[in-house]
Amino acid sequence: MNGATALKQYQQVGVHGAIMDATPHRLIQMLLDGALTRILSAKGHMKQNNIAKKGEQIGNAISIIESLKASLDFKHGGEISKNLDALYEYIGHILLKANTENNPELLDEAGKLLSQVKMGWDAIEPQS
Repeated sequence: MNGATALKQYQQVGVHGAIMDATPHRLIQMLLDGALTRILSAKGHMKQNNIAKKGEQIGNAISIIESLKASLDFKHGGEISKNLDALYEYIGHILLKANTENNPELLDEAGKLLSQVKMGWDAIEPQS
């Protein structure tokens, strides 16, 4: 096993441990962080004209957005859940369009919207 492989396995164990120990509130924060990271990565790949990696990162971001949508609690979340559902749907649409049009401005828009959601989420007390 080379050093890069060992490091990757170690990182995966660390991420797995963080997920296992995380509260539901923290899991949402981690998903938001993950989506934002992938959007930034996609933008970098877009600038480098690396179409395959760009598409992979956008696809990963969309998968995370779908996970966020699936985590919404419409029974207890009321109007906020409905609004987040619509926003996540819109962000997913923007990401698809950014991918097909190779448009970094759309990636910026999706990132900005997700950053606003994350700021709001970060302001919530975990016990709420």
